[in-house]
Amino acid sequence: MKYIGAHVSIAGGVENAPENARAIGATAFALFTKNQRQWKAKPLEEKQIALFKERCAAYGYTPEQILPHDSYLINLGAPEEESLEKSRAAFEDEMARCEQLGLKYLNFHPGSHKKMISQEACLARIAESVNRALEKTSGVIAVIENTAGQGSNLGWRFEHLAAIIDGVEDKSRIGVCLDTCHTFSAGYDIRTPEAYEKTMSEFEQVVGFKYLCGMHLNDAKPELGSRVDRHESIGKGQIGLEAFRLIMNDPRMDGIPLVLETIDESLWAEEIKLLYSLVDS
Repeated sequence: MKYIGAHVSIAGGVENAPENARAIGATAFALFTKNQRQWKAKPLEEKQIALFKERCAAYGYTPEQILPHDSYLINLGAPEEESLEKSRAAFEDEMARCEQLGLKYLNFHPGSHKKMISQEACLARIAESVNRALEKTSGVIAVIENTAGQGSNLGWRFEHLAAIIDGVEDKSRIGVCLDTCHTFSAGYDIRTPEAYEKTMSEFEQVVGFKYLCGMHLNDAKPELGSRVDRHESIGKGQIGLEAFRLIMNDPRMDGIPLVLETIDESLWAEEIKLLYSLVDS
């Protein structure tokens, strides 16, 4: 079973996310648990938590179908101590919010060395940041999102993801989210059956599908290997429709949230239908 949705708005409160997902015919969804442009947010209210859980249950959204995303401000590999501690505190708060909402995952971008420390040192800091958050929370899996590799951001090579996982002590609470645009922009081709299988085989060898907890389904504006992060609507970018047909027919992607972050949210309901139509009967 493929669960497909989009990163929906929480305007008015997190409790509105399930409503917004249902409105576009989603069987999965992503959300921020707070304003992602701010470091701190007021605590979740008990009535918000109860209503969020109530609506998820009513609309059939289990924790396995929901992929929350942390704030883009957070840099778990920050070279500056002040920024690192601020990021770690914010990440721990976001993990705790997911725990309160009964959610299973928290998706995060690995971090950036800002050309101030080595890649190895930065990856080690990210792993240590995750270890600290896992010690202070329970149940929630920290899900590393692969990146396009813009600037000094790490996570664009499968080896980066593997290094972070290797440094995390509790392997049962670490996972990976593959973003198709980021994967393609980082230089991993998925446009043909042969290229797709080559990339997925490399992912299995370097990281392992046992760690795959979700995907972001986005076409890409830039060309293969550009290391530029620019999403496009499904089938309208450089990746093209065939890659998404391959994903929709790949049993390795069953039972995890497949989330659209494409650029035109007015097309999300249409894109969800399109993706389901690609499943071979």
